[in-house]
Amino acid sequence: MLDFLAYLELERGLSRNTLEAYRSDLLQFGEFLQGRGLAATQAIHGDLAAFLSRLADGDGALAASTLARKVACLRSFYRYLRREGTIEHDPTAELRGPRKPQRLPRVLSRREVARLLEQPKGTRALALRDRALLELMYACGLRASEAVGLELADVDLEEALLRARGKGAKERIVPIGRQAVGALRVYCRNGRPALMRAAGAQTRLFLNSRGAPLTRQGLYKIVQAHARSAGLQERMSPHTLRHSFATHLLAGGCDLRSLQEMLGHADLATTQVYTHLSADRLKDAYFSAHPRAQLTR
Repeated sequence: MLDFLAYLELERGLSRNTLEAYRSDLLQFGEFLQGRGLAATQAIHGDLAAFLSRLADGDGALAASTLARKVACLRSFYRYLRREGTIEHDPTAELRGPRKPQRLPRVLSRREVARLLEQPKGTRALALRDRALLELMYACGLRASEAVGLELADVDLEEALLRARGKGAKERIVPIGRQAVGALRVYCRNGRPALMRAAGAQTRLFLNSRGAPLTRQGLYKIVQAHARSAGLQERMSPHTLRHSFATHLLAGGCDLRSLQEMLGHADLATTQVYTHLSADRLKDAYFSAHPRAQLTR
């Protein structure tokens, strides 16, 4: 298992969270096989199907998304063993996981985004940081991990460009909007130096009150605090700004391929979920505004 996880980290470049999830999945599968007196190399299709069936049934049944991840883990593991010559036949070749229900992401309207971005008030260092952070996440569609992982050198305010490091350590270049550039300039000039005095030199762009790099947990608390002030706490997480970014760009005429590049999606199908969301918003706008449509709704 350790060789497989090392392969995923070094050659596939999977994130730490994914590696931890796969490690947990394989340990759970190993315990199941141990109860059957089998090693992983001895398992056949029926053993894997029985493992998944146990997880899907009963009071503690797992969600379809969690089961789908476990199927992906097992497929990747046995394909690795097959390539290494450890096994002759891949028992996951016919393995089918549950179909994950497609849930449309929650997004904010343009007015709601504006209300949220107005919440960090004043000229104190933390307010300047929060304003720059929220503006940048919405301007560039950043994941939480990408936002807190930004280095000073990743942001070019003169060219209004940002280098984001996404899943699998993949890098992409994203334009930065005018409002975000302005907020970042003020933060870097007046806010960040004040935070740095608490701890000394740091290369990360966003710092906490002690001058250390901002964490994902810290980011979540910041977003929640300002969402609460804006009356949006029930619909808000750091990822909501990313979803809103994508939906608003599509509604404004951005093409799907460009959006895929900016979001850092490996598969265009992942990006296409936003087309459904935009279509729903267009329908709402149409039926609420068109005089003849209102009669037939």
